[in-house]
Parts: sequence; structure tokens; C-alpha cells
Amino acid sequence: MRSVRARAALGATVVVALALIGAGLSVLLVLRANLTGQAGLQAEVVAREVAGQLALDVPYDRLEMRDEEDHPVQVTDEDGRVVAVSKDLRAISGTGTDRVTPDPSPAAGQSGGGSDDDGSDDDADDDHGTPGRGEVDSDEPDFTNGTATVDGETADYRFASVQATTSAGVTLTVHAGAPLAAEQEAVGTVRGAMLIGLPLLLLVVAGVTWLVTRRALRPVEGIRREMAAITASEDLSRRVPEPGSRDEVARLARTTNETLTALEASVERQRRFVADASHELRSPIASLRTQLEVGAAHPELLDVPGAVADTVRLQALAADLLLLARLDAGERPGRTVLDLGALVREEISQRSGDRIPVTVSVPDSGEFEVAGSRGQLVRVIGNLLDNAERHARSAVTVSVRAESGDVIVVVTDDGAGVPPEERERIFERFVRLDDARTRDDGGAGLGLAIARDVAARHGGRLTVDGAREGGARFELRLPGAG
Repeated sequence: MRSVRARAALGATVVVALALIGAGLSVLLVLRANLTGQAGLQAEVVAREVAGQLALDVPYDRLEMRDEEDHPVQVTDEDGRVVAVSKDLRAISGTGTDRVTPDPSPAAGQSGGGSDDDGSDDDADDDHGTPGRGEVDSDEPDFTNGTATVDGETADYRFASVQATTSAGVTLTVHAGAPLAAEQEAVGTVRGAMLIGLPLLLLVVAGVTWLVTRRALRPVEGIRREMAAITASEDLSRRVPEPGSRDEVARLARTTNETLTALEASVERQRRFVADASHELRSPIASLRTQLEVGAAHPELLDVPGAVADTVRLQALAADLLLLARLDAGERPGRTVLDLGALVREEISQRSGDRIPVTVSVPDSGEFEVAGSRGQLVRVIGNLLDNAERHARSAVTVSVRAESGDVIVVVTDDGAGVPPEERERIFERFVRLDDARTRDDGGAGLGLAIARDVAARHGGRLTVDGAREGGARFELRLPGAG
């Protein structure tokens, strides 16, 4: 099932089905318990009425039993013998004995109004007797379910068992029943309604979920179509539609457009890089080719120093382009622990052809260890020094210090400085300010771009501002190895 709409509709239907089944079973159980409890209460009332008569020593054959067709009654003695039953009771189950023929014991028969010698008790029987000292058990009666056949019809009943003690001390148990037909009919009606209504309700839930999910995912389909069109046309200037809602789909559309914007900028940057690289490579290659062709035709005119200079410049440019390509590919720097102060001293000591001597300020004692690539960090320091040498008038200064867990290298010069509005632009690739546009005095415009990229990949940053001497002040901040 690959459709999100189908999965959502199926999931919602299953959840609702489980919830409705659970709720329906709970309703049926509660309804059955309530109706059964009501039937048990009716049976208890009838049983206590009969037990009250037995406690008053009313004879068995004169017991008054109301609604005998709906409330069958069975009276048993201590030995389980049946001493009285309601009229038209032909069969019974669930009361402990299934006998329905009275078989009074002699003691039980006497409890129905025993006779004195003068026969006075017989007169009392005629008046339903005078109250004796019998009693009815006030404890909670026992309830059971069973069946009874009354007047030829068999039905289910809820029986209540109540004990009564006659004045003669005979304990009798009255089993009175109340019909469960109402409970069974109500439960059956509710169950039938649920069996009919549940599938219909589930169909409604599935349909509504399908429609709602389809409406909610409609913007997603629009995003998908637009992305497919962008992929087919390769036009990264297009954007996906953003719905006016503030839900997850709207955030997805905004994020997609932000990704397209970043991708468009990256592709454009790559195109400019290729174009600028081609332009920068074309000049030294053309110059070198011209010199070699002239030298081939007229060996005495070959400018060997110029050819070597062009070759060196071409080699440096190729190295810069290769390093930028590796950085753009996401190459991670090494994690070698280096002493940045010693690295600065070593780099400056090897620069023998500088136009202006470099003043170094590196404390002998200090924690200047950083983790990274030695070759890349040497390239950063070298590029900063080359830039300072190119623009300085008479002084270039390099200092190293530790601050708040970072190692900071500061390179300053006393040149013209960098205008505030150009201080971020100079870190872009192939960018050279107006006073450094000549091929002889200015580089290809890659040195500072490489330096900032390397600093960023080492977890640091490279910034520029004005120096007190009036020139430029470049600050390289790298996290310490600790």
C-alpha cells in the first residue's frame, strides 16, 4: 500500500474500529449488568415477601405469591427437600434442586401452624396466624442464573435465595426468580444495532479520512510536481508553491524553497568559479605559449625568466584551484596537534624573498596548540603574509596569542587598508580590489578565499578590520587543541 492516503484511511479505520468495539463491549457489559441487577432486585423482593410469610408461620399451601407466571418460587428446607412451589411451575434449574413437587417434612409441616390440644392454633390458621418469633435473614441474598418452565413456557431467570426461620426453629430457603427476557431483548437490540451501525460508521470514517488526507496532501502533490518540473528543466530559479497555512506542509514548502535558493547560489557560484578559473588560466597559458612559440622560431628571443615566472604562476594557480575543489568536496582536515606559534616562526623563516621584513611577536611560553592539517594551516599563514606584503608600505607584523581557549594569529600591514564596505567581499573568490587589479601586483583573488574556507573547516574564523597603523588587520582565530 504505497499511497499515504490509503495508509492514513486504513490506520484511522482500524483505530476507530478497535475503539468502537471496545466501547460497544463495555456498553453491552454495563447494560447487561444493570438489567441483571434489576432482575435480581425484583427476585429479592419476591423472595423476601415469601420469606416474611414463612417467618410468620403461614402454612405452605396458603403462601401468597404475586405474579407467579413472572416470578417462580421454590421453597426448600434444611435437607434440600422441596416444601412449596409456585403455581404452574413445572421445571426449574439453578436453585440447587430441580424438583418441583412439594414434599413437606413433618417438622416443616408443623411450622405451618402446629396444633394444641384445644385446637386453638387451627383457629389462628384460619386468620393466617398470629405473628410468631420467626425471622428473615437480613444478609445479602445469593444470586444465580437458571431456567424455569411455567405454564408450559421455558425462559431464563435470575434467582435470589433468601433464608427464613420459623418460630419452631426450622430454617427454610426461598428461591424466587425474575425473568431475564427484558435483559436479553435489550442486549440483543443494542448488539444488533452495533453490528449494523459499526460497518457503516467505519465506512464513513474511512471516507472522511481519505478526503481529509487528500485535501491535506494536495499542496504536497503541488510541491512534487514543481520539483519534477525543476528537475526536468534544470531551472533552479523556479520555486515550489507555498500554501497559506502554517502547518507542516507550509514549513516543508518554505524549507524546499530555501534549499532551492541555496542550491541556485551554489550552482551560480560554481559557474562563476569555472568561468573565472578559465579566465585566470587562459592568461598565463597564452603568455607561456607565445613565449615558447617565439623561442621555437627565434631561440635568441626566448624569455626564459618570463616563461619560468608564468609557469610558476600557473602552477600556484592550479594548486589553489585544486585545494578549493577539495574544500568544496567536503574534505575534512586532519586532526594532528600543531604548535601554531612554531608554525608561524617556521613559515616566516623560509620567506627569503619578501619585499618588506616581517616583525614577529610570538611569546616563548604559551599554549598555542591547535588540531588540524599542517599543510592547510601553512597555506593560510602564507596567504595572509602574501596579501600583507602586496599592500604594505614599510611594515608587516605577525603576532600570536592565546585567548579564552582559542589561538589567535594577527597579521597587520601599514598599507591603504580595506574599506569597510569591501571587508566581506575580499573573501569571495577571484575578487581583487581596484588597487590590486594588475596581474603583476595582484594575485588571482583566491588567497583570502582559501584562507577563510580553511579557517572555517578548522572550526575557526578569519576576519579583517582596520589596523592602528592605518592598514589592514587580519585576525585568524582557531580553537585550541584542549
